[in-house]
Amino acid sequence: MDMALPIVNATTAVLARVSAAFNAPLARAVVFGVHIDGHLVVEGLLIAVIVFQLSRKSYKPPKKPLSEKEVDELCDEWEPEPLCPPIKEGARIEAPIVESAAGPHTTIDGKEVVNFASANYLGLIGNEKITDSCVGSLEKYGVGSCGPRGFYGTIVSIFLCICHLDCEAKIANFLGTPDSILYSYGISTIFSVIPAFCKKGDIIVADEGVHWAVQNGLYLSRSTVVYFKHNDMASLASTLEKLTRRNKRTENIRRYIVVESIYQNSGQIAPLDEIIKLKEKYRFRVILEESHSFGVLGKSGRGLAEQYGVPIDKIDIITAGMGNALATDGGFCTGSARVVDHQRLSSAGYVFSASLPPYLATAAVFAVNYLEENPSVLANLRSNVALLHKGLSGTPGLEVSSHLLSPIVFLKLKKSSGSLTTDLDLLETIADQALKEDSVFVVASKRSTLDRCKLPVGIRLFVSAGHTESDISKVCSSLKRISASVLSDHV
Repeated sequence: MDMALPIVNATTAVLARVSAAFNAPLARAVVFGVHIDGHLVVEGLLIAVIVFQLSRKSYKPPKKPLSEKEVDELCDEWEPEPLCPPIKEGARIEAPIVESAAGPHTTIDGKEVVNFASANYLGLIGNEKITDSCVGSLEKYGVGSCGPRGFYGTIVSIFLCICHLDCEAKIANFLGTPDSILYSYGISTIFSVIPAFCKKGDIIVADEGVHWAVQNGLYLSRSTVVYFKHNDMASLASTLEKLTRRNKRTENIRRYIVVESIYQNSGQIAPLDEIIKLKEKYRFRVILEESHSFGVLGKSGRGLAEQYGVPIDKIDIITAGMGNALATDGGFCTGSARVVDHQRLSSAGYVFSASLPPYLATAAVFAVNYLEENPSVLANLRSNVALLHKGLSGTPGLEVSSHLLSPIVFLKLKKSSGSLTTDLDLLETIADQALKEDSVFVVASKRSTLDRCKLPVGIRLFVSAGHTESDISKVCSSLKRISASVLSDHV
């Protein structure tokens, strides 16, 4: 207190002097009938100083070129920063090199193997009719347009050659929707469609098991994203109830439910009938990702809506990649004409990407035609899936967690080590040994650092209608033998 008192007294004295100066007669002058107070004088001086500073020329240091010796010294001392962090020893991936078409059997490092790592569900890779159709399209149109669809990338059909508009019409007619739109890359379809409709301030309720492409679309939309437990309808209902109960704000904003028909990260199938009931009850829109169910589920391969007997118009937006069942590339979105037209001006993957090469659109049309003409291929696929489920039952340390109708057969550890890295190492060891010892090609479900999915990792087997009983028997016996050895301490 004794030390603070002199400071207070000094401050009071200074303020008193300043106040007296402003209240002095000289500080209150009258110029042309206008009273000029001391405050106006100070403000005028400040303005003059600011104008002076702004009008000054910037200081330029004298130019003195460096000598050659100084330049050499600076160059010797400079060490560029790495473009990316160093790759750790365990993070290096030596991927197998596929040397032939990725059909049910393929060639890796000069050795023929049974392929359960490619999503060739209908076995159409290498189909002669599809290959011939692609050759005809290449001869007519070339490799691609090198431009977006909205400018000069839409190729019009010539002399019965199929192209973009024919492919869009074929998909829409096959699914029974008013219209569809093609994308040039399968994985970009869903993460272009979501931001085209969902904006900042909107609400999206998504399954926690959606794969990375869906996650990326959710992120790009900048919407408020709420996750519910994987394929748990009670959790979905609870989430929708919490978001809408006594909340008038949600009545005036767009609301979406985003799910996959067959989840890539688990092989589970979404119960569409229950989702539609919840959608109608809480007035949400549904975005359904059907990359692994289009051409697979339903009596004629028309997807999840046909599987559950749900009218297709109950689903607001449907997307799918064409690289799985149709053995081509690209993707599509289908729905009402209004939904499709909106994307032609608002979807980044459509507006700013070169159009799908014409021969890939041709291949998609021929693949759909093949499915319509050969419905028995679906029976073969389901028979193979059931046979693989039966053959893998009782695998030491592993259990099948996927749906019985899913062409993605997902094997996960019965007893996790508690570490994602350790679990993945065990699974990759099994996959590597199966390839080296038994010529069976399977893959573990790797995830990047950007992937937020928290579901257990596993070995993912893609079943094809082109697999034979001996192929399935071979993969089952191989995985049982190797897992018994690798997981002997984890059983």
